[in-house]
Amino acid sequence: MDITIYHNPRCSKSRQTLALIEDAGYVPTIVKYLEDPLTASELQTLMTRLGVNDPQEIMRKGEDLYKELGLKTETDPTTLLQAMVENPKLIERPIVVRGKRAIMGRPPENVKALL
Repeated sequence: MDITIYHNPRCSKSRQTLALIEDAGYVPTIVKYLEDPLTASELQTLMTRLGVNDPQEIMRKGEDLYKELGLKTETDPTTLLQAMVENPKLIERPIVVRGKRAIMGRPPENVKALL
């Protein structure tokens, strides 16, 4: 079964997660989501596979951009998704997908549950 990693090569956790996947013998599809932003529909699908309902759960709330955009926990989900579409830097990383399941690679060892 194919594995996809939503990857930011500049992120140490993302690089560590990719290494774990490759060390396990897999050649994953690598999606550099900062270069090729996801659509709201793709983000919604990832949330479903991760088993989360609130976009906040896959957002980098510590980013200055989060505050600059005036985003809060009370912000409606559609606005949050659109913020991630327009500013992919707000998406927590890495996200690893295998089949209909996904897992957040924070910490990187979490990905072992999919391998």
